[in-house]
Amino acid sequence: MENTKDLTEHTSRAERKRRDSFGMFDGYDSCSEDTSSSSSSDESEEEVAPLPSSLPIIKNNGQVYTYPDGKSGMATCEMCGMVGVRDAFYSKTKRFCSVSCSRSYSSNSKKASILARLQGKPPTKKAKVLQKQPLVAKLAAYAQYQATLQNQAKTKAAVPVEGFSWGNYINSNSFTAAPVTCFKHAPMGTCWGDISEGVRVEVPNTDCSLPTKVFWIAGIVKLAGYNALLRYEGFENDSSLDFWCNVCGSDIHPVGWCATSGKPLVPPRTIQHKYTNWKAFLVKRLTGAKTLPPDFSQKVSESMQYPFKTSMRVEVVDKTHLCRTRVAVVESVIGGRLRLVYEESEDKNDDFWCHMYSPLIHHIGWSRSIGHRFKRSDITKKQDGHFDAPPHLFMKVKEVDAAGEWFKEGMKLEAIDPLNLSAICVATIRKVLADGYLMIGIDGSEAADGSDWFCYHATSPSIFPVGFCEINMIELTPPRGYAKLPFKWFDYLRETDSIAAPVKLFNKEVPNHGFHVGMKLEAVDLMEPRLVCVATVTRIIHRLLRIHFDGWEDEYDQWVDCESPDLYPVGWCQLTGYQLQPPAPQSSRDSQSSSSKQKKKAKSQQYKGHKKMTSLQLKEELLDGEEYSFLQGASDQESNGSASYYIKQEP
Repeated sequence: MENTKDLTEHTSRAERKRRDSFGMFDGYDSCSEDTSSSSSSDESEEEVAPLPSSLPIIKNNGQVYTYPDGKSGMATCEMCGMVGVRDAFYSKTKRFCSVSCSRSYSSNSKKASILARLQGKPPTKKAKVLQKQPLVAKLAAYAQYQATLQNQAKTKAAVPVEGFSWGNYINSNSFTAAPVTCFKHAPMGTCWGDISEGVRVEVPNTDCSLPTKVFWIAGIVKLAGYNALLRYEGFENDSSLDFWCNVCGSDIHPVGWCATSGKPLVPPRTIQHKYTNWKAFLVKRLTGAKTLPPDFSQKVSESMQYPFKTSMRVEVVDKTHLCRTRVAVVESVIGGRLRLVYEESEDKNDDFWCHMYSPLIHHIGWSRSIGHRFKRSDITKKQDGHFDAPPHLFMKVKEVDAAGEWFKEGMKLEAIDPLNLSAICVATIRKVLADGYLMIGIDGSEAADGSDWFCYHATSPSIFPVGFCEINMIELTPPRGYAKLPFKWFDYLRETDSIAAPVKLFNKEVPNHGFHVGMKLEAVDLMEPRLVCVATVTRIIHRLLRIHFDGWEDEYDQWVDCESPDLYPVGWCQLTGYQLQPPAPQSSRDSQSSSSKQKKKAKSQQYKGHKKMTSLQLKEELLDGEEYSFLQGASDQESNGSASYYIKQEP
């Protein structure tokens, strides 16, 4: 085989590409083993001239190329130059501090070649160059990492992420992850499409011995959220080189991207001599196969643009007095999660984390408009650079008709305790506000001044009619100090001279959410909302999910709605650059059994200041050592229907 080709063959490359149904096999008509590749280096990532028509397969006589990502510890972003903790950096190679830097690096240097069409056509004039997010959003990731370490002693231990791999965790335990389509608020949640097992992509070929970055085609073997287990084409049933990759990462592309970008496709060294005609092999394997949409990278970028900006002012719940709101300023935005610093706070660490779609934040003026308590600011004018967030940015609640039969003060119901999210408690409507909002208190543990009342909307999935827990075999937490056990609603209503809120006023909608018991995900610990943890769905009661934090006792479990913006697909933290808290190590688990109450107290106080007794402590106090067990469910309901969801209990 000749080592060089005539120049006329080089000029005919475009013509052959038009005849090639895939636009990706150039360079396999005639392969040489001695010539060097003319592709660009991994370091420069600059736009390169078209490759010769006979791209050679280089001999494996050199060192295996590895990414220059250094050892575990600190790393420097190749886009913005930020230095930070390597484990908090984005992508498998840890070359960039965030997905925006990664994509900006690629798109700015290659003029948005990632938007090229599947068959290798050049990008159109409409192709967009992706923009890099403000540096403050990236600095926040490092600041959050340090804050996590500083609070280890006081709260749930912030376990270092070193050594944790979602891929290994799922493979070794045969876990299943919730699909991206379950999370409408997450990036690509509404446009994930039919990405599934069998989809083919182009990815870097790490099984090679050459000094440049080359690519090969791989197929998705298994999906786990954003993460995919990939296998190089040609390995058939051999899983020895399978690897996990974030589908939304910067190193994964649709089939045809290499032809468009002038990147070399080189078979892995392990199977390099398995076939003599790689082009014919690929044509056979890829005919009729699916790949990512050609604008997939653009959709990922667009879905990660967030309307909230730093310095915006919002109203948010006061974490030390649940009954009121106060003004806070957006300090940083990471993956749609906002770090809010309370205005007038002398301590910049007096912050509150929540998602931009959280029901706990509102536009300036919301409290006054509905009659909610509000801590007035002594600041007569806004600080320089601060501005009110536009009202249209906030999540809209469903309109309700309060003209007819409606909630009234004193009515009884069941509600998730915001100070102990593992418990559903006996509760009372303490005040009816405008626009469908209600102030609710937990029976038996309310402050005399009502400072621990909390606000739920009438359509909130966190409030339930009397009898909900009994019907669905959920443990109901009775009022503190109530000695007549087991708790019976009929007796309690008669003793307190109260009435139950009408069943028809509650939200009965149950979406087809797609969750199943045992699915893995990443979930916010709402008792410490700065933490996003490895978690599991352990129960499903229609739209209500029981979230368990892996490695921690069941006492830390939390009831969360299936559409909560505090739930994310596996791989979300890696995609957005947020810190992920892995399962607690064995040493932490052992310490739980000896000091679970102390840990729980510290854990809850981090969230909103003061904490009621947990259901376990309450049970011990009420029963004084006597044996008793609350009503337990014999089986979990996974139906998305609303049958038997709300059945009015007759005395």
